[in-house]
Formats: sequence, structure tokens, C-alpha cells
Amino acid sequence: MKFLKIAIHKPFRQAFDYLPPAGCDPTQLQPGVRVEVPFGRQTLVGMLLRVTDSCDVPADKLKAAITILDEVPMLPPALFKLACWASDYYQHPIGEVLLGILPKALRQGKPESLSAEKCWYVTSDGWKMSLAELTRAPKQAQALRVLREHKNGLSEQAMKIHEIQTATLKALENKTLVRCEERWPIQEATVANPNNLALNDEQLKAVNAITSVGQQFKTFLLDGVTGSGKTEVYFEAIDKKLKQQQQVMVLVPEISLTPQSLQRFQQRFSARIATLHSGMTDSARLTVWSAAKRGKIDILIGTRSAVFTPLPNLGLIIIDESHDTSFKQHEGFRYHARDVAIFRAQSANMPIVLGSATPSLESLYNVAEDRFQHLHLTERAGVANPPAWHVINCQQDRPEDGLTQTLIERMKTHLAAGNQVLLFLNRRGFAPVLHCHDCGWSSQCKHCDVNMTLHQRPRKLCCHHCGALQPVPSDCPTCHSPNVIPKGVGTEQLADVAQRLFPEYSVTRIDRDTTKKRGELQRLVDEIHAGKRQILIGTQMLAKGHHFPKLTLVGVLQADAGLFSSDFRGSERLGQLLMQVAGRAGRGEQAGEVLIQTYHPEHPLLQSLIKNGYPTFAQSLLQERELAGLPPYCYHAVLQAEAKDPQTPFDFLQSAKHCPHEALQLLGPVPAVIARKAGHYRAHLLVQAKTRRELMQQLPTWLHQLLGLPQEKKVRWKLDVDPMDGL
Repeated sequence: MKFLKIAIHKPFRQAFDYLPPAGCDPTQLQPGVRVEVPFGRQTLVGMLLRVTDSCDVPADKLKAAITILDEVPMLPPALFKLACWASDYYQHPIGEVLLGILPKALRQGKPESLSAEKCWYVTSDGWKMSLAELTRAPKQAQALRVLREHKNGLSEQAMKIHEIQTATLKALENKTLVRCEERWPIQEATVANPNNLALNDEQLKAVNAITSVGQQFKTFLLDGVTGSGKTEVYFEAIDKKLKQQQQVMVLVPEISLTPQSLQRFQQRFSARIATLHSGMTDSARLTVWSAAKRGKIDILIGTRSAVFTPLPNLGLIIIDESHDTSFKQHEGFRYHARDVAIFRAQSANMPIVLGSATPSLESLYNVAEDRFQHLHLTERAGVANPPAWHVINCQQDRPEDGLTQTLIERMKTHLAAGNQVLLFLNRRGFAPVLHCHDCGWSSQCKHCDVNMTLHQRPRKLCCHHCGALQPVPSDCPTCHSPNVIPKGVGTEQLADVAQRLFPEYSVTRIDRDTTKKRGELQRLVDEIHAGKRQILIGTQMLAKGHHFPKLTLVGVLQADAGLFSSDFRGSERLGQLLMQVAGRAGRGEQAGEVLIQTYHPEHPLLQSLIKNGYPTFAQSLLQERELAGLPPYCYHAVLQAEAKDPQTPFDFLQSAKHCPHEALQLLGPVPAVIARKAGHYRAHLLVQAKTRRELMQQLPTWLHQLLGLPQEKKVRWKLDVDPMDGL
């Protein structure tokens, strides 16, 4: 008798045994096929792990699976192996991993599909007509203007992003100004004259190193200063793989970088290029996923989840901005896309390139251990020069509404020269807190141990951790004083201040609040490139990967937070963020300038970064980590527990600490950095081992013991392997 081991898309750490469905030959089944099974009173879709000859449960107690949904595995063997490895490494339930990497429709048991989409194009009549002739139909004029900006047409979904209704398009179609056609979402980009830039010696050396390994596993760290032409190195390496009829995966840290990357790739390659990220509709994600699996995509550009996309002829993986913490999933299945990608490259025996201007300390450590090959790009490409750095002592030049007089004067100079200015403030909202000047009351969240942020448009108090909203009080809830004032500066307030100081210039704010609407971020970025916006204000969304040739001045506000972070990674992240945002300045022909406002201008970390650059700064941090016995010189996992009362998480973690274990050092428990969040009290237990092997060998046995603890049912707990959050 044969038995089926099925993984269910539920948070269970074990698989479930079923009998084969009626009429099924279990010897013909392959791991990775989807199976519809009864589960309690439900019918669920699971995935076959294996067919076995034995089972711990008597056969007469087992239920039979209902049906086998696939003739061939939905997950190819290589991807199935990758998912199983990731489940083991990150200690996450196998069913949630295997089913979770599938598009939503496939998780629901629906068949795989690859369907055409409706797209709109400008006709010859539409190109000839003057938009002035549509003044009495402004919506039609806007739709025609948008389509003229996209010569290759726009899908119906994309038109909705631009807030253009189908009825408007139909009206233009009746006037023979536009036409509608069906096309496959994955089309071959045709480039008549690809813009192949001449590479300098460092770029050529990097390209030759990457391409010379052929189809062998090797990890390259492409370490290039901002503006050094890492993308051109990517392009040359990709070009060689495409000529060998192989596919390429490019991972970027943010959705905001995907349209920009897609445009640059389309301008360079005559190839089938597609994007995959969480901002897409479920049907669009399914179409791209299915096309990739069928080998109909040459270049896939995506965010972290794209690392699990099936690509049968994959020959190269590139991770841009590989240091970025966005590659780490912080909820649910807590994988790191960079590390998963390295394992995938190793399993498939292919090269992988990690590109960064500010490599993570883990990557630099792997270079020192000869696990990665270090490729250097030390100079900016073309005529661009590194920006000049200046520190503003806020103790002498006191900021008013967030800006010092020195920064204001430099803004005037750069704007008068016709250039753009970026003010970087990693704090959205109008003000971080509302404060009573008389009794000291502050706008603290009722559910979290943090203050609620004041927003003015719309006017509200918002908790950025649990999402709670409150109306803004007209007087103090405690002493009823009317003297309630906002404290601190957020991007919303800074934009108002900049517009007041520079009324003749256009100010744009880019943060999570202003880019909620689909397509809004790309619209703002397009306006910046067109020179319609002169003063840019934003959070780290603007610090990553964007290329603005007219941007010559970067002002960094409130840089001190990272200097005194409770997280041991705080200094590393500060250095990376400052270097990344500074790299936006002077990328064109004009010289760039970076001004940093700080109350601690002589801080050794800040001085080391400015005077000696990021490589020296990073090496000093590595020496500190080695002395302190911190990653990458040891390996961490964090057991997190939360409950409605403050004591229960500590009781559970104390019991976990005393479970038998070998080669593991357990430290804590301690309260989380934000001890109470969304009404739950949280605590952490740090799990440490000298080697990765010791950590991986001991964790499964130790976690199995936790399931038998009496407090286990009273808490919500989760394990984070290689955590990136503050401890």
C-alpha cells in the first residue's frame, strides 16, 4: 500500500498522510503536484512531498485525497528543492513555503493560465490631431496625451492607473484616434540602436570576471561607488547570457525601482522582459509566473519574492543594492532573498552577482573568507565626480523648522543655477509627536509603546506601527490647556516649509503617504526627470537607485539617530543610508554637494565615513563586531513571543531557555525594542551559535521541545533566523 505525504498551506510543522484518490496510480506521482484533500470540514489544496510505503497512522484511519490537480509538478524539481531548503533553513512550515510561493490562483487550485490582455494604441489620425481640438473633452485629451507618451501602447490596467476610464477610450476609438488590440503581456522589446556605452578598464575587468566562469557557481561582489556604472556591467554580462539562449533574473529592493529598471532594460535589449512584484494584480502575477515557467521570458526583474520564480534556462542572477534590508521578509516566512538566491545559484551551478555601493558587512566578511570574489569600481562613470561633503554643526547653526541657515543658502545657490535639490528626512508625517507645553502630555498610542505621529492632510494622529488613528485634540486631554503643539519635523511639514521659503520653485514630497495610489510614484519620478520639480523631499524611497542628472545638492536632516541606535546594526545602516542618499548628487555633468545637519559633528563614526569613505568605515565596524562576537562572526536566531499580558511571553521564553540544547547559547529573555505593539506585549530570546552548521543542526530539536511546553498555547511565537530587525 502507498501513502501520500501532503503539505498543507497552514502553519503546521508536519506533513499529513492521505491515501491515494480512487483510480490513481501513486507510483506515477511526482513531488510538487497539487492535490485536493479533505481537511477537517474543509477541502484544501496541498502539495505532494513524496509517496511512501509506510505510515504511522493505521490505513483505516486515513482519508483519501480527493483528486490530483496536476499531471506534471507545478513546481519544477529545482524550485521544489529550493523551497524545501528554505523551509528547513528558516524553520518555517513546509506547506506555507511550498504553497506560498505559488500565485494566488494556483494556491486555490485553479489551472495555470497565460492569457492575452487588451492594450490601447494611438492611430495615425491620433498622432496628427492637435490636442487643442479636444478642449471640450478634457478627459479624452488627457487619455490621448498619455498614450502619445507610450508609443508601444498601454494595457487597460495601466490606463486605470492613470485614472482613465474605458468609456473615455471608447469615445476616442469611435473618433478613430486610438485602437484596441489584444497582446501577450510578455512581448519582445525591439531596440533599433542599443545604447552600448564604452566601458572603462574597471568595468571591463568586472565583466570578464563574471563571464569567464561560464556555467559554474561563483558569487561576485560588485562593489562600486554610486554612479560608477554597475548597471553597464550588468548589461554586458546579461548580453552574453542571452546570446547563449539563457534566462537572467534581476532582483531589486523596492517596487519603486522596478519601472525605472524595466525602462532601462527595454532601451538596451531586444528581448522578452517582464517584471514581478507585489504591486501587480493577481492575474498579472499569474501570467508572468506562467510565462517564466514556460521559458517565454528572457529577463525577469522583480522584488524579493521573484527569487522563487520558475525559470527553466536560468543562467545568471543579479541582485542590485544587495545590502538593502528590503530583501529580508520581516513577517510570516522570514527569508532573505539574497541568501536564497545564492543557494539557488549554487544548486544550479551558475554565477550570481551582488551589486552595491555600500556592501553589507556579511558580504565583506565572505570576501575575506574567500567565499565571494571582490570586484571594484572605484570611479564614477563618464564625467561625473564624487560629491563634496560638508557637516553643519546644529549647535552653532540652529535649525528652524528643520533647516539651518547654511543649508537654506546653499539651496538658493543650487536652485538659482537651474539645478534640483533633495532634502532627505527619514520621518514621514507632519510632526513625530503632539505635546502639551503645560503638563507634558504627549500623543502616545493606546496600543503601542510609541508616540502617534501628527498628519495634517488629512488631519489626524496616526500610529506608524499598528495603524491606529485618532482625531487631533483641540486642547490637552489631561490638563485641558490649549497650548498643545507639534514637536519635531516630518516630511509633510518640511514640504510646507520649503514651499514657503522658495515659493517660485515646485516642491514634491515622496514618501509612503504620497505614493499610495498605484502609478503615483512613477508619475512623480517622471516629473522630476522632466525638470518640472526642483525641490525634492523624501524618505529612503528616494535614496535608492534613482538617477536624477540635474540633482546637485543633497541635504540630510536629523542624521544623528543612527549614531546612537540600540541595534548593533544601526551604525552600518547609517553609513549605507548616508552614502546612498549622497550618491544621488552630481550624477550628471554638474558637481554635487552633500550637507549633513548634526548635533554631533565630531562623532568618530561620522568623521570616519566622511574622511575615509565607506570601505574604511565598514572595516572598522567589522573589527568591532569581531571583538564583540557579533554577526558575521557568529550566527543568530531570535525567538519572539507575544501575549495580551506582559508576563506570559517571559514565562514561555524562560521555559524555552531551559529546554535541553547543545552548542546553542541562549541570551535573555528581554523586552522587544517596542515592548507593546498592537495591544500585545513582546519579548525576545536570542539564540546564538559559533557556526551556521551548529545553529541549523540544533534548532529543529530545540523547537520540537517548545511544542510541549505548557505556556506554548498561551503565546504567539515565531523564530527569525538571521534576523535583521533591532534586537
